[in-house]
Amino acid sequence: MPQSQRLADTPPELVIRAFQPGDESAFRALNEEWITRYFALEPKDEKIFADPKATILDPGGQILFALLDGRHVGCCALLRTSPTEFELSKLAVSQEHQGAGIGRKLFEAVIRYGRAAGATRLYLDTNHTLIPAIRLYESLGFRHIDPARITPSPYARTDVYMELVFA
Repeated sequence: MPQSQRLADTPPELVIRAFQPGDESAFRALNEEWITRYFALEPKDEKIFADPKATILDPGGQILFALLDGRHVGCCALLRTSPTEFELSKLAVSQEHQGAGIGRKLFEAVIRYGRAAGATRLYLDTNHTLIPAIRLYESLGFRHIDPARITPSPYARTDVYMELVFA
């Protein structure tokens, strides 16, 4: 039902779906919004945004989108790093829709996808200033790992490392 025909008391419909051709600009826009609000775009960001199909999808990863009444309001990428591991990256929810549980639903879908794809471990890195995101990750079972255990991130903004290991 088009939004203009929606009944006043009917909540908008949230759909989570996989990347489709044409989603490239929404993927970039959602991520640029948060990255440039807190940090600066880095060369690795630019490489991923220039061709998400080649950098994420073709190597066996996935990008999931949250759509609210057909509008892209969130996204998250899974970059396959091995046959049993994914790095979760580029989790973004548009500023106007933050705090509504969309990030949680999107991240839960990403975790389900990773598990169904055979992952035994999901990994992410982030920045200590992104406290709501870190709390979300912790609430979904991610645990902090010692930076000495990891390969250094290509992102200057990274200083927090987390993982979810499936039993």
